[in-house]
Amino acid sequence: MIVVTGEALIDLVPLGEGALAELRPALGGGPYNTAVALGRLGSPTAFLSRTSTDAFGEALLAGLRASGVDVSHVQRGPEPTTLAAATLDDDGAAVYSFYVGDTADRFFRAPEELPPGTEAVSFGTCSLVLEPGASAYEKLMRDASDKGLFTLLDPNIRPALIADPDAYRARFRSWLPHVTLLKLSEDDMRWLDTTPPDLLAAGPAAVVVTHGAEGMSAFTPGGRVYAVAGAKVEVVDTIGAGDTVNAALLHGLSVKGGLSAAALGTLGRDDWHRLLGFAARAAALTCSRAGAEPPYASDLEGF
Repeated sequence: MIVVTGEALIDLVPLGEGALAELRPALGGGPYNTAVALGRLGSPTAFLSRTSTDAFGEALLAGLRASGVDVSHVQRGPEPTTLAAATLDDDGAAVYSFYVGDTADRFFRAPEELPPGTEAVSFGTCSLVLEPGASAYEKLMRDASDKGLFTLLDPNIRPALIADPDAYRARFRSWLPHVTLLKLSEDDMRWLDTTPPDLLAAGPAAVVVTHGAEGMSAFTPGGRVYAVAGAKVEVVDTIGAGDTVNAALLHGLSVKGGLSAAALGTLGRDDWHRLLGFAARAAALTCSRAGAEPPYASDLEGF
């Protein structure tokens, strides 16, 4: 079982150009998209979060169920659902404005136990920024690591939500000893002012960096670097692409029986190229569709 933790929210996706374009509500949130993508790929997945009892919250849970994700561990509350209004640039990349005041996912409480059979736990995005939930997710990360579970962290930096960048960077570094696989984008690395060797020295067993349409790279101890090119598609938007990468990495490692730091260390050149190629293709298919619509396993036959 792979457990995905973090926020579920509603993306308000523009249907045209300009600040006043009509907006279409879509199910979203980085962790939410990762859980949906895992479910569609066929990995046993549970979502661990706190969602609203409002209509948006009900729709979010229905979307998870439709993708085969276990929602029995989701906490509920009467607070409203978080909203994220997206603006798309010329390349289809999304820039977000967030509406997060006293929303349901901010009041997540760390459970005493993870779901039975948990092998890996995924963390990231807004949930590790917004208090009081951020501290609860941080505790869960440390607890999972202490139990020897595989942990994936995708910081998915949203500068608009970070009031004190230096404090966040220090807090981010405190998480690294508890992270098995770190995935981040080139933009994340620039904002964090760091490099893969520096990150590896702090604890993760591997670091995967996405380069947009150019593909992605994996960095492992000893200076080993593996890279693949991006899969070519007609890009509609990039919403959910990085989240799909998270899911594809976890799914691919699980299929290979490698949800542990030790197993990551045994991956050779061909293993990494297959894994990264699978993730690149999955992300490209997401980019070919409007909003966060990760592919199903059947869409990736042969990868």
